Amino acid sequence: MTVSPPRNAVLGGSLAVVAALALSACGAAPTNSSTTADGKNAATATSVADFGGMAALVKAAKKEGTLHAIALPRDWANYGALIDGFTKKYGIKITDENPDGSSQDEINAVTSRKGQDRAPDVLDLGSSFALSAAQQGLLAPYKVASFDQIPAGQKDPKGQWFNDYGGYISIGCDAKRVKTCPTTFADLLKPQYKGQVALNGNPTKSGSAFGGVYAAALANKGSFDDIQPGLDFFAKLKKNGNYTPVESTPATVEKGETPISIDWDYLNAGYADEFKSKGVDWKVSIPSDGQYAQYYSQAINKDAPHPAAARLWQEYLYSTEGQNLWLKGYARPALMTSMESAGTLDKTAAAKLPQVTGAPSFPTEAQQSKAKTVIAQGWAKAVSG
Repeated sequence: MTVSPPRNAVLGGSLAVVAALALSACGAAPTNSSTTADGKNAATATSVADFGGMAALVKAAKKEGTLHAIALPRDWANYGALIDGFTKKYGIKITDENPDGSSQDEINAVTSRKGQDRAPDVLDLGSSFALSAAQQGLLAPYKVASFDQIPAGQKDPKGQWFNDYGGYISIGCDAKRVKTCPTTFADLLKPQYKGQVALNGNPTKSGSAFGGVYAAALANKGSFDDIQPGLDFFAKLKKNGNYTPVESTPATVEKGETPISIDWDYLNAGYADEFKSKGVDWKVSIPSDGQYAQYYSQAINKDAPHPAAARLWQEYLYSTEGQNLWLKGYARPALMTSMESAGTLDKTAAAKLPQVTGAPSFPTEAQQSKAKTVIAQGWAKAVSG
């Protein structure tokens, strides 16, 4: 299935067969040593060819020796394996600050640490947050070697951001604590779910929670142009006592604090595997009445203190190895369709993806920006009291 759409807010066979801590201490301004003998500079390189080839990029990145990442939980879309794989392959240490941070936390870290050596090098943002960061002029244009294989609607033409992996909003449920697990948004309003329904984050900051509100809107006669029904749904969920403001994480699920969690299917599916050994029977369903799919996006901080390592990280993520590691984490990588055609897709991992019907559709940049404004203005009121 070919998908052409415009992280927490295609996919393919199953989508297609497919914070930073607000520290106030000042760090020293980064020094750019990532310049080759012939004057090529990693901080301005817009492609690996522009820097003189992969060997030159690897050499410069190894000289830097470090990559600063932010808000990458190891159990999110198999990021643990990606981080370990990159370090093993290139010997470059990755520091991952505030792994449970939100997309907005990432943007805040970029703006508050401009010129500091502890600023994040790379970002993994909900799509609406990537658009915002690009509009603010925070991102470096860079096109990975496989850039042309990313569908046109899934990348900024200049390479300021490009989609990496995606999934569908789903409902996760602890079947040992919940007698009958809900499978639709309509189900979530039933009185037996009092105090049990949670989101993974706050939709004004988190791409996954933003996606949850969008999906609720679609389930309640809303549209990509009208997310208000999603706000109204959560207001109703709050009023009847079913919504809990506790933001769901693996820890809150294990403790029984969030037995029902609205989240991306790759996270809920990953939790199902993780929880088996802990005695939690975690069920996952994609609600038929609110089927919403979206990607997260990769980007490089325009003022990355380790510009060569940042670009090498992107090349690794969009290699066959990197894309298949996301797939093993139940996420649908952006290159899934092209890899299937090339015969490089991990078919075993693809077969394990949560099943959905129909082709996904996606909101445009303008629709996402409008929805983000509505959420910012109305979320606190919707779930207050």
